Amino acid sequence: MSENFKTIRELAEELGVSKTAINKKVSDSERKQWFSKKGNRFLVNEIGQDAIRSMFSYDIDNRKSKTENTEKQPESKTENFENDNLKKSDFKHLSEIIRYQNAQIEDLKETKSQHFKQLTQMQNLLDQQQRLALQDKKLLEEYKAEIKDLKALTMAPHDDGEKEVTPEKQPEPQPKPKKWWRFGKS
Repeated sequence: MSENFKTIRELAEELGVSKTAINKKVSDSERKQWFSKKGNRFLVNEIGQDAIRSMFSYDIDNRKSKTENTEKQPESKTENFENDNLKKSDFKHLSEIIRYQNAQIEDLKETKSQHFKQLTQMQNLLDQQQRLALQDKKLLEEYKAEIKDLKALTMAPHDDGEKEVTPEKQPEPQPKPKKWWRFGKS
């Protein structure tokens, strides 16, 4: 099982780049899919190794094409055949990367639709909360108006000669405070 995995250092040495360069090229989502941790080491699976190689082979190919003559013709049919085989393997590798990126795109579309649904649901809940708050405010105003009307009815004098319903507040006589030095004396 560990034969299929390589550490980041091994892969960096193979490609002739630093570990930091690999870590900068690989995104967090790719890191979750391609890397696994064993002890203190991060191991890269085969798909991740191929993808990282392709990331750096593109850079290396661009550097070589600037320094070398790009119009070199194959010297023999076998060299041409070898180039075709490389192109086929590159094509397979690129098609794997394209499939992987298409899967990522589909995942992002699904995530986007879920976020849109959540946003719509949150907007509906906010609207509902605002409507309920408005209803509560109207009810509170109605209750205040009713209380005001009831107070006005209870305070108004009656024509039939009866006394008002509200109890009158008369201050109760308060007992005089006793001084403490007189408690012992009677």
